[in-house]
Amino acid sequence: MAPPPGNDSGSATRHSSIRRRSLLLGTAALGAAGALGAAGCSKVPSGDTLARLKSQGTVRLGIAGEAPYGYIDEQGAFTGEAVELAKVIFKRLGVPRVQPSPTDFSSLIPGLQSQQFDVVSAGMYINKERCAQVLFADPEYQMLDSFIVRKGNPKKLHSYQDVVKAKAKIATGAGYAEIDYAVAAGIPRKEIAIYQDPVAGLNAVESGRVDVFAGTALTGRGVVKKSTRAEATKPFAPLVDGKKKVDGGGFAFRLGDAELRDAFNVEIHKMKKSGELFRILQPFGFTQAEMTTMTAEELCDV
Repeated sequence: MAPPPGNDSGSATRHSSIRRRSLLLGTAALGAAGALGAAGCSKVPSGDTLARLKSQGTVRLGIAGEAPYGYIDEQGAFTGEAVELAKVIFKRLGVPRVQPSPTDFSSLIPGLQSQQFDVVSAGMYINKERCAQVLFADPEYQMLDSFIVRKGNPKKLHSYQDVVKAKAKIATGAGYAEIDYAVAAGIPRKEIAIYQDPVAGLNAVESGRVDVFAGTALTGRGVVKKSTRAEATKPFAPLVDGKKKVDGGGFAFRLGDAELRDAFNVEIHKMKKSGELFRILQPFGFTQAEMTTMTAEELCDV
């Protein structure tokens, strides 16, 4: 839902490569480092952040309070795929404690840049615009879109193009990249209803205020589990400039923290190879279809 996460808020241009929780252009100070588009490139000097984290024994993880990425469970504890993955990887890097810090999705990248967090992860998709602001680890998952619709999908909505044809009322989350996908399909931005999170979107669909709530496939199938009036459509790849778009989400680091990002990447790749990554993500609703071999570099270039 990504994600919002599950939340970096803002919006890309109509035909840019876009994805979960759009761009944060207004709040993230794009020019703040003469940043290059590739995830591995930075001209921003930095101290040894990993050494500092080892010394203090704690890493501050920015999350957006959205399941299944990072949230508070029924027992009042922080959990989610990002939180649990961070615990494992940073412990192996010599940092035993992860301190999750929830914030609005739109505040994640600015908070990272202002040293409020050491790393952020909230279902944040990797794209060229964000790669000018932060360094991404290689994605731990890939994701397709899905719609939350009323039971039986009476208007037969399976794509953004279907929404246009049916003149259906569409909604999504604040800052979601789904905003840009809808606009790219021909839906006026002003006609897209914005809700705080997928639960609010589900309520809007169930009550008939909107016909569809657009989000990630993972979020969609999770939110409708207990609903008797709504369902999630089959996952699909949105069309951008006539091409199907599959996105990947990953952890984001400051532009000057390439050493920390690279160390994190080493562990991610070990876990992908052993299957441990999937075992950590599976309890949060991820399937083998969401596992990926994509890299941050290739996602930053599209």
